[in-house]
Amino acid sequence: AMAKGAIGPTPGQSHSLTRAGHLPTPQAPCGSSAAENTANQSSKPSLPSSLPPAEPDPRTESSGFPAQREAGRKERERQPWHTELFSLLAIDLWASKRLGVCAGEGSAWGSARPLMKVIEVSGHGIPWLLGTFYGLCHSDSSAAREVLLNLLFALLLDLVMVAVVKGLVKRPRPTHNKMDMFVTISVDKYSFPSGHATRAALVCRFVLRHLVLAVPLRVLVVLWALIVSISRVMLGRHNMTDVLFGLLLGYALYGVVEHCWLSPATAPTLFALWSR
Repeated sequence: AMAKGAIGPTPGQSHSLTRAGHLPTPQAPCGSSAAENTANQSSKPSLPSSLPPAEPDPRTESSGFPAQREAGRKERERQPWHTELFSLLAIDLWASKRLGVCAGEGSAWGSARPLMKVIEVSGHGIPWLLGTFYGLCHSDSSAAREVLLNLLFALLLDLVMVAVVKGLVKRPRPTHNKMDMFVTISVDKYSFPSGHATRAALVCRFVLRHLVLAVPLRVLVVLWALIVSISRVMLGRHNMTDVLFGLLLGYALYGVVEHCWLSPATAPTLFALWSR
């Protein structure tokens, strides 16, 4: 009886051994399964569900770079100015082409092109230089020589200034222009400013200031300057802005001539040379 009680299962034991002939499967104690699962999950590498937020680039922070912020503001302020400038230039090109009615024989006013070319020659620098030099050589009056000598100085100053500006700007002639101009030099392939308009404004102010003329003649001098300037656009030689700037430049150059006026007191050598 004692042996049977020693080998017999107790009331709390499982009967799996007598039924299946195997040892019972050991079971983890209560509470150990959750801890092991948590440890296993923590030991396995896991991918993050979402990337961490990117750190702000200090180069794009306006607070750290006030100079860049200021440069951006200035660029935004300049942009409308550039846009308006390009718009004005486009209008200038369009209007100048429309007004080039004598640019060729087949143009709207092509029959008036020979007359426009005569006006072109009347505002050219070579006839004015030759005429002034001739009058200076054959003048017997000291007052006349003083006026002609300053006119020669004004014409030379005009040639130099126009050539310098043309060489700096290098604006090409209008596309509808025919390169059949009277006696051109290297910088004459450029358009800005109009040398004829500059010379017309300069000579007009000079003549009205230093020559005694009747009112009709004074009106004719002003009309000549205006016609010469307008003919530059009609012939297709220049755009309107070239002519307008040329008129302003010629008007300003006369002020320089007046400020540097040559007289027997300021340039005695020159007057002694021409008085022989």
